[in-house]
Amino acid sequence: MTVIIAFLANVLVAIAKTIAALVTSSASMVAEAAHSWADAGNEVFLLLADRRSAHPKDARHPLGYGRRAFVWSLVAAFGIFTAGAIVSVMHGIQELGADEPVENPQLAYLILGISFVLEGASFVQAFRRSRRLARERRASTWDFVLGTSDTTLRAVFFEDAAALIGLSIAAASIGLHQLTGVAVWDAVGSILVGLLLAVVAIVLIGRNMAFLVGTTVTREEWRRVGAALLELPEVERVTYLHVEYVGPNRLFLVAEVDLAGDGREHEVAWRLREIERGIETHEVIEKVVLSLSVADEAALEFGHRAAS
Repeated sequence: MTVIIAFLANVLVAIAKTIAALVTSSASMVAEAAHSWADAGNEVFLLLADRRSAHPKDARHPLGYGRRAFVWSLVAAFGIFTAGAIVSVMHGIQELGADEPVENPQLAYLILGISFVLEGASFVQAFRRSRRLARERRASTWDFVLGTSDTTLRAVFFEDAAALIGLSIAAASIGLHQLTGVAVWDAVGSILVGLLLAVVAIVLIGRNMAFLVGTTVTREEWRRVGAALLELPEVERVTYLHVEYVGPNRLFLVAEVDLAGDGREHEVAWRLREIERGIETHEVIEKVVLSLSVADEAALEFGHRAAS
């Protein structure tokens, strides 16, 4: 729903900005129009990311299709860079020598104001959701958005935040052009919007590449998983634990455990498989692989027990 709202807002805003850019001949408005069309196109990639990554795991993909979300989100981030950042910077550079006045600036301000309201509504929804999830994980909103495996939420959050900043830059640039009569301010506004989009694109590209290469959970989340394992009545010790993201909010868990009792080999193998199946019923667990600990291996300490 977050992506759909952002997509509808961006399409409406892009149409309005395009009309304003044609009427006003403002370089900043051209940059903002390119910005919104790039965002609207990127929302399509994000919707594809959600759909393609939701396919259940099969024999060829035992860890599921979750990493597809990171691939499509990476494509969307490149779209911000090429269709938004490069176009805005290049157009601004081309307009540095222009001296035409901004025509009908009142229309530009009106469109920018309406766009700010629409983009603001989308951002507020993304921010509220991010803040709620951050509180559940006992993290700051900023740290959560940067570190979350929910690449769609992060993309919408950053795109909407950049949109609000870009709108402010465009309004200030047109205002300075009006006040001073110097057209270079309008061109500078276009360049600044482009540089802003480049920064956002680089951040999103970096985060998606990190998850594609392989990213483990935070230390606190690792402790929670370990404590949850120890809460199982069959598990006495955990000597190795690896938890990695294989998709948005999807985890691959590998652990070495010491089971209670001293059963025969086939009994132990059956118990391990039953424990794996039980853990895999959790909504965020994609796959679990458990093996037995060696007797002389040290037990891991997780700091606290899982909440009952």
